[in-house]
Amino acid sequence: MLGNNGEGKSNLLEAVELLASLRSHRCSQDRDLIQRGETNSRLKALVGDEASDELAIELRRQGGRRVQRNGKLLERHADLIGPLRCVGFSALDLGLVRGEPAGRRDWLDRVVQQLEPVYSELLSRYGRLLRQRSQLLKRQLSNRDELLDAFDQQLAVIGTRLHRRRHRALKRLEPLAAPWQERLSGGREQLQLHYQPGTELDGDEDEQVWQQCLLEQLQQQRPQEARLGYCSVGPQRDDVALLLGGEPARRLGSAGQQRCLVLALKLAELELVTSLSGVPPLLLLDDVLAELDPQRQQLLLEAVGEGHQCLVSATHLQSCVADWQHRAQLVEVRAGALLPAA
Repeated sequence: MLGNNGEGKSNLLEAVELLASLRSHRCSQDRDLIQRGETNSRLKALVGDEASDELAIELRRQGGRRVQRNGKLLERHADLIGPLRCVGFSALDLGLVRGEPAGRRDWLDRVVQQLEPVYSELLSRYGRLLRQRSQLLKRQLSNRDELLDAFDQQLAVIGTRLHRRRHRALKRLEPLAAPWQERLSGGREQLQLHYQPGTELDGDEDEQVWQQCLLEQLQQQRPQEARLGYCSVGPQRDDVALLLGGEPARRLGSAGQQRCLVLALKLAELELVTSLSGVPPLLLLDDVLAELDPQRQQLLLEAVGEGHQCLVSATHLQSCVADWQHRAQLVEVRAGALLPAA
């Protein structure tokens, strides 16, 4: 897709991402995805080998979302996830290295969600429990401790499931990402990914042990949290350490090294989702080819090969390697409309 900045290229890729994952990497609230002055926004796509599976989302300023598959209204929105899988790479992803932990948690959550669609429901349930518990912490009730005990039990169960899935996904990603980092850096850099849970956890993914660890820390931190008004332990405090040669990449990595690292993570994600789901995900490249030198553009092209369908946005053809141009279908985006490329 070719077009000047502001013509709608990123909006189209964001719509695909939303249909695949129910999430946008740019906006956290639906109202920010609805055009100003409008009451709702609709997305619809036909997917599958014969384009026979229809996915649809309606975003509304009032009343929340409506999600449909083949014309049937879905009570559980997570049931829409699965028919369409995608891995997105945009300029915003370059902030994974130097950005805040929330960005790395969000990236890891997207990976897990591709592998286990039920993960979306776990995240939603945990978020609701966390908000309700925080509200309860701010209230002065005679039976508040009893109510908090009940919340802590539920948070420990759901929180442990999130911890374990994030930990497992990162262990699967590291052996895939490390060779890509080595290749992209010409053999000069070794990449390591370390899970840094927001809970002090003992044992190796033992669900009962981790659940007890989280429950005990929730209870221990309760007096402090009552003063602060929020929960200070749990998956919402997780982070991922990105290390190059054993040192934090955010301190030592140059801009070029950071691009290599993020590209290695995305290629590993692409490889992992393909191997576990059996279906190559759609690759979304939002104006990032210009951020890569010709050598790394070529490596990306070779990694994708013939097995992945790609949607690529760019402002001009010069940002794409020649081989990619010959194999691509070119369209122009102008004022939100798709037109044959001139």
